[in-house]
Amino acid sequence: MSRPQTASTAALSNSEAGRSAAVFPWWLQAIVLLGALLLAAGALIALLNPAMLVSPHDGINTAVHIYAGYLFSRNIALAILLAASLLFRSKSTLNTLILLTAFIQLLDAVVDCLEGRWTIVPGVIVFGLLFLVAAARLSGHPSWRKQAWSGSR
Repeated sequence: MSRPQTASTAALSNSEAGRSAAVFPWWLQAIVLLGALLLAAGALIALLNPAMLVSPHDGINTAVHIYAGYLFSRNIALAILLAASLLFRSKSTLNTLILLTAFIQLLDAVVDCLEGRWTIVPGVIVFGLLFLVAAARLSGHPSWRKQAWSGSR
């Protein structure tokens, strides 16, 4: 004999069903996983060998080590949360993290331009744009529309 559902158990049941029904296209999963791997690689480089983040003739001092630590924290947190939200199929969380990552990458590209690191600018821009495309697909709206941020379709 089954028990009648209360409003809270029905809501939980519906949210679990919605979560398990969230199937992401393979290319979106590939973009997110590649992005998470690149963010994790950048985090490890910042932590283990921050000299790779600067040109060969620049010195590594205490300030560089401090900011490399911040870069490690930012990148590893994003990488872990991107992978986790993809694994748990949390559509709204994934969309927010994808948008955050896209804007960080595009701002990083601006900084790279201002500092004359022209060789990495195209890759950073492509990475940011791929994430914007993924967010638009996930939310059903481009990032400049309110609906992309509110989670409504």
